[in-house]
Amino acid sequence: MRYLSFLIILVLFSCDTKKVIQLPEIENTEITEVLDVSPAYIFYDETQPDSTLFNRKNLISTTNWLVNVDKRLTLKQAIPHIQYLQNKRKKASMHKNENARNYFTCNDTSIENLGFLEFTDVAFYFGDNNLQSKYENIDSCWITFESLNLVTTSSSLDFNFEFSKKNFTHALEILKQECDESSKILLFFSSNMSYQDYIKIKSQVISFETIISNNEFFY
Repeated sequence: MRYLSFLIILVLFSCDTKKVIQLPEIENTEITEVLDVSPAYIFYDETQPDSTLFNRKNLISTTNWLVNVDKRLTLKQAIPHIQYLQNKRKKASMHKNENARNYFTCNDTSIENLGFLEFTDVAFYFGDNNLQSKYENIDSCWITFESLNLVTTSSSLDFNFEFSKKNFTHALEILKQECDESSKILLFFSSNMSYQDYIKIKSQVISFETIISNNEFFY
């Protein structure tokens, strides 16, 4: 088994250079240890055209992948790299370890240690063309996160709210009354949202995964 222990702020030394990742902060994650792992890094780097530096050279296809993303990045910057990893995992699983999983690495402030959020089965759709094709083929109920302060839904009640687990739970209850029982609720995220805010949302809605679609959309 391979086990990697990371600092809350990850530091990677390579060719006499130092790269730092500020991990997103969460609380009370269910997963605090992952064994048999290899890492990928998405750094915040202002010297790059899109301010990101993507390092995946240490990934091993048969292991669990720990994806370390700097919390300062926007989803517009981070999601394309995460999409790449998801596609790479799907291809690897066809030929190797089907039980290998993908996790976001986080700083769990409640235990002052690392926490992990699994996203193996999530499909990321980025860009207007993908959104349009999905809308045309799915009679959907949805929740859109413009920011933590502005969340909207497809409910006929036409209400907005600030994100909290309590408010999100209330919105789900309303949507489930209006939607087909067999349908799952779609989540949409503004690509201008920070990765930190995205992970905060993900960490608090993960307990509702049975009624939320694995398809996530970024506009």
